[in-house]
Amino acid sequence: MNKNAIVTILAIIGGIVVLGWLLKLTFSLLGPIIVIGLGVVIYLALSKNKGGRL
Repeated sequence: MNKNAIVTILAIIGGIVVLGWLLKLTFSLLGPIIVIGLGVVIYLALSKNKGGRL
């Protein structure tokens, strides 16, 4: 194997590791993000029904 092939393989392995950490972080934060999103949607719906401004 030449140097470029080794660098390419190491780059692919590094990308998979970074992607794994990113997915792990995303799924660990998914619950709070959904709760916050639902809260914002409910708040906007209630404020729209009242006709008031934010």
